[in-house]
Order: sequence, then C-alpha cells, then structure tokens
Amino acid sequence: MNEEKLKNSLSKAVEPVLKKDYVTLGFLKNISLNGKKLTVTLGISDLSSEIVSAAKDHVANILKKDFPELHEVNVKFVIGITQQKSSGKKHTLSGVKNTIAIASGKGGVGKSTVAVNLAIALAKAGAKTGLIDADIYGPSIPIMFGVNQKPGLVQEGDKNKLLPVEKFGVKLMSIGFLLEQETAVVWRGPMASSALKQFMEDVVWGELDFLLFDMPPGTGDIQLTLSQTIPLTGAIIVTTPQDISLADARKGLIMFDRVKVPTMGIIENMSYYVNADGKKDYIFGQGGGMKMSSEYGVKLLGEIPLTGIIRKCGDEGIPVTENMPDDYVSQIFRNIAADTIKEVNLKNVSSKSESDVIIEI
Repeated sequence: MNEEKLKNSLSKAVEPVLKKDYVTLGFLKNISLNGKKLTVTLGISDLSSEIVSAAKDHVANILKKDFPELHEVNVKFVIGITQQKSSGKKHTLSGVKNTIAIASGKGGVGKSTVAVNLAIALAKAGAKTGLIDADIYGPSIPIMFGVNQKPGLVQEGDKNKLLPVEKFGVKLMSIGFLLEQETAVVWRGPMASSALKQFMEDVVWGELDFLLFDMPPGTGDIQLTLSQTIPLTGAIIVTTPQDISLADARKGLIMFDRVKVPTMGIIENMSYYVNADGKKDYIFGQGGGMKMSSEYGVKLLGEIPLTGIIRKCGDEGIPVTENMPDDYVSQIFRNIAADTIKEVNLKNVSSKSESDVIIEI
C-alpha cells in the first residue's frame, strides 16, 4: 500500500454534508500505517455522533474492500473547514480562511454577547478563531473576556505589528486594549475606519479558520469599510423578536446584500424567558427570527433565551460558554457554532470548482 493508492481509495468516500470526496475537499488530515493496522484522520463538517458513526462505517468499508490485507482499520474525524474563495478584493489577511461580520441594525440586541460566545464555541469545536472588536466607540470585548492588558509588539520587516491578546482559545483585538480605562473614543468616522483597517493589516493573526468581527450597530462607516476592505465570507445578523429590532435587522441584511456580502444566518437573542415552572414566557414577542429567516431564505441559526446567567458570566469576564460549558445555554451556542461551520462550508464549496476547493483544520 502507498499513499497514492490510499488517496484513490478515499476518493470514493463522500463527506456526508458537502457531498464531495474527502481528498477533493482537502479533508485528508493524517495517515498512519503500523504493520497491518491503518489509522486515517479525516475532516468532516458535522461532528454529531450519528453523522460521525455512519461516516466511519462508510470510509472503513471502502478501505477494507480495497485493502483486504489490513487486519485493522481505524477512522478518526476532526472538524473540517473550507476556505473562502478568493475575489477581486485584495485580501490583507492571508492566513485567515473565513471572515464573518456579527451585525445588527440597532444596538441593545446582545450582538457582542453573541459574538463572544460564538467565538469561544467555535474554538471549542476545534476551529482556530479570532475576534475583532469593530465597535470602536463602544468596545465590549475587554470586559466580556476579562482582559486588562495591552497587546504585544513584534517587528516584521521595517514595521512594528501588534500581537493579539489570546484568551479562552480565541485571539482578540480591541481598541479597549490600547486605551486607558474610562477613556472615551471621540473620533470622526474616518478615524474609526482607519483603526479597523489597522486591526486587520497591522496585527499578526497567523493561521485562522475564522476571524469574527463584532460590529457596531447600524449601517455606517465601519460596515462599509469592512465590506470594501476585505472579501467577507458572510454576515450573521443578530436580532430580538421585537418588530422594531426586526425592522432594523432587515436593514442590516439589505445593506450587506447591496455590497455583495451573503448573510450566513440569523440569530434571535432574548427569544424567551424560562419561568420557574419551566414554561417559556415570550416577553418580546415570538417567532420574529423565524419569520425573517423565511422571508429572506436565510437559516435561523438559533434562538437564545433571556437569562441572567449570560449577563452574569459576561460581566465577570468569563462568558457562559467558558464558565458553564454544560449549561443548556452553552449547548445552544455549540449548536449555533456547528451550524455556522456547516453553512460556511456549504457556501464555500458551492462557489468553487472542485479543482480549487482546498482546506482544513
């Protein structure tokens, strides 16, 4: 047996979500042959137990049939993440596979809370993840991650660059790391846009599968700067069930559509409150996110409840996905992260020819 024959065999095995073979997808991670024992590690878009179990049987049966001399075949899976297709825009983040804006049309919908917990959930799923606090005027990342330190500096050529702060497995950058506490950012739009560009171009991000942007509310300078500076993989719109929030969320979705940035999904925050008796109280209305999802043909990634746990963990600087990983709220964020990975992979593969689908973790 040689590697070429093994690849030919694995080219018959189809990844269950993307419906393409593992070799074409670049999801062949590792091969280990010890005598008559073969271990193959592959990437997969969905690590749920049922999907993985069926995929293991599928791959193992193909390998056993093609190599009957083997006494043992072990198939292992890790998360597999595809790379965004290059576009006409100059990509200043060469090591970053995918860039996603976490946005809303208005403030107060819990966008930063969603961005922070989604970033941690992606990292826990096995994705190399970074997060930029793009809300220059109201940075939340330092408080929610409990970070009180300045980024490091490194020399690259004749230029000094910043090293992102890393916590809970996520690489971070925020204007809040660079200013004294209680200092207000009193800048005009172009200065804020310039700061965002520096966070992209003058920070050593390294290799990342996802770089998330916690966007400010609205559809102004920062949103336009981001969408025009780099090729965004997509946007995730955060809303609450209220009609006023949905109206502004629609504006955000339409804005991204106009600048050719696809919306990967919608997250409804503060969807309901769970009473002591276990019944759900839909304080801000019900079904708004689902209605918007149906209206625009965009996946509803999840509905996050209104609970003091999320607020308390964020205020203490240890987000709920890190502080209470077994809580049902953390499970909701894990499900959102899993669906985000699948949506990104499907989008990337559908926009590529088979010859240029490359990827990994």
